[in-house]
Amino acid sequence: MKDISLDYRYLKAFMITSRYLNFSKAAQELNIAQSAVSRQIKLLEESVGQQLIIRSSKKVLLTEKGQALLTELGFFEEKLQAIFFGHMNKTVKVGILHGLLETWFNDVMVDFAKTSLHQLNVEVNSLENLKEKLHNGKYDIIFTTENIQSEIVTSLKLFDEKMVLVSKNEINLKEAYDHPWIVYSEQDHLFQLYKKRSQKIIVVNSITTIQKLVKKGVGIAIVPDHTLDKDNHLKTYELKGLAKQHIHLSSLNFKAMPEHLKNLVDMIKKK
Repeated sequence: MKDISLDYRYLKAFMITSRYLNFSKAAQELNIAQSAVSRQIKLLEESVGQQLIIRSSKKVLLTEKGQALLTELGFFEEKLQAIFFGHMNKTVKVGILHGLLETWFNDVMVDFAKTSLHQLNVEVNSLENLKEKLHNGKYDIIFTTENIQSEIVTSLKLFDEKMVLVSKNEINLKEAYDHPWIVYSEQDHLFQLYKKRSQKIIVVNSITTIQKLVKKGVGIAIVPDHTLDKDNHLKTYELKGLAKQHIHLSSLNFKAMPEHLKNLVDMIKKK
């Protein structure tokens, strides 16, 4: 089977000429000389090794191959319209830190599902993986504690995240090491605040499970204040040694954000 090397540069001249079946009208629309239109179609025919248009002094006709090409180009244009201007359902690919997904982002997902025709694909990942996948186009949007600003990524600050220590009963903050610690990871804030460690440490990478364990009196923990229920009945302590963190929405630096992403971003801004 012979390889075809279609010269795409000349397809527009072919399509417009085929639409009018008139070289003169095609030249007017393309704003080029009629001879240039004829030359472009000839080069297109040479690239595929087939005659596409039959020329005469009175009439222009498409050959069988020319008509077949025109039909396929029509389908291609329809698909392009659907991709760039259609209202088809699209998927928003979101990367997020685990704690944010379990708490704050739950309500966002509920609102988005109720009001948008688009779909959400949400994946939990580490901060480094979230940034890498965003830069590689694997995510459309990520939610992290880092303000990422580069040539291709921009970040929007959403809200402050204040960390608080929680316990079931009253404790002396200076003697927090006397109580079991329930931590999210080895980088937990308890390790940063206290040089002396608890003799009993439970690692659970789930903010909601950590809070359930604290409610049952298993130990103490440091969690973001926005993750706490109003009626949690826990003792809450503000921590002077920890700076506030900020939650950011990061996305590729679009000149004009695609509509399906803008829907989600606008919804979050209103919260």
